[in-house]
Amino acid sequence: MEQGLALDIGGTKIAAALVNQRGELSQRQQISTPGGDAGQLSQALETLISSYRQQADFIAVASTGIINNGNLTALNPANLGGLANFPLQDCIKSIADLPCVLLNDGQAAAWAEYQALPVDRDNMMYVTVSTGVGGGVVLNKQLHIGNQGLAGHIGHTLADPRGPRCGCGRQGCVESMASGTAIGAATASWQQPVAAVDVFQLARNGHIEAEKIIASSANAIAQMIADMTMALDLEVVVIGGSVGLATGYLAQVQQAQQVLPAIYRAPLLRAYYQQDSGLSGAAMWGRAVLS
Repeated sequence: MEQGLALDIGGTKIAAALVNQRGELSQRQQISTPGGDAGQLSQALETLISSYRQQADFIAVASTGIINNGNLTALNPANLGGLANFPLQDCIKSIADLPCVLLNDGQAAAWAEYQALPVDRDNMMYVTVSTGVGGGVVLNKQLHIGNQGLAGHIGHTLADPRGPRCGCGRQGCVESMASGTAIGAATASWQQPVAAVDVFQLARNGHIEAEKIIASSANAIAQMIADMTMALDLEVVVIGGSVGLATGYLAQVQQAQQVLPAIYRAPLLRAYYQQDSGLSGAAMWGRAVLS
């Protein structure tokens, strides 16, 4: 497998790039994720894949949601623009007659970040804080996917039973309190509600309410990491995603950890591949599976 085409389907964007055997990305493109219409998503994928089709030996896809038997479903359909079910593998095969591997984006990112760890570890977790909250887990040096493709949906663990109702239908999920969507929603009572990116800018400028919203998100992530550390004996946790990579966010999660007993505090690292963890991990996984 000389060269792969990697796709990363997220809640707000779809990224694509060619990835060679050395893991180097080239010809990277990014478009906005279309709304909750299967036809629009199919068209977007065809547009992206067609521009690379003659240059790739295989296709590897990392996508938000649950990948099971070639179908893409979502615990929280809002993260896919309202799309609850999509025949992803059939769609891609209809566009390009190439070997294809599908993986959840958090799982893909976890695999990439595991390969990039500065010190060899057995157990690690990747956390993405972005449109939603997700992740992936490597246990005993093996990527854990699960029978239903559910492994790593850590954003749907409980943060506060009295918290906001999550798009999955449960009340008080970590995602409903810590994600970029949740950060923006927390400004709904403001005279001028803003998006998460604006909340971060306001917080950097000393806006007290914005600072509280970011701190609340970071605390929910720190508590979730503590729970997962105790459940899985994690040796290190890597944080990525648009919120997770925002300036100062990792430091806030680390600060929130300091009030916890030491045994709950897993070492935290910033994602090595930054916004391309999903692309890189999908290509690595696809190459390994198809070789």
